[in-house]
Amino acid sequence: MADEAEGFGKAVSSNEFTGGCQCGAVRYQIKAESLVSYACHCRECQKQSASAFGISVPVWKASVTVVGDTGVWRRPTDSGSHTDCHYCKNCGTRVCHAGANRPGMITIKGGSLDSALELQPVAHIWTASKQGWVVLPVGIPQWERQPTSQEEWITLLT
Repeated sequence: MADEAEGFGKAVSSNEFTGGCQCGAVRYQIKAESLVSYACHCRECQKQSASAFGISVPVWKASVTVVGDTGVWRRPTDSGSHTDCHYCKNCGTRVCHAGANRPGMITIKGGSLDSALELQPVAHIWTASKQGWVVLPVGIPQWERQPTSQEEWITLLT
């Protein structure tokens, strides 16, 4: 089964990653050895991305420098907490979000990275609400909702 997943779920390696919004008014730089992404098929990510799923890239907040003026929209989460969604005030592109349940971390929206084509998700979550035509790769971890083991999830993302 590992052979079927070859080429999927790999980290993108570099020392610096850049990205930004659609109009260029907001830019960011991430200092990290590698980036790991996952695909989320929840309805919130579908609506936010206006697509079949969202690509999320969790990083340490201290590793990110943002240039430009972002707005913040706070939305409630299913857990009763909240997520702060940061977007460009000019074009509306969401570049990242920060959940109250993960202090010190933010989640970059994968499509906003300049090197987004290199991202290969290590997992798929909220597959219970995925679009019917989406075919998930064999051999990649997937959950119908949130990952059931926080320890397993952290291991995948590090």
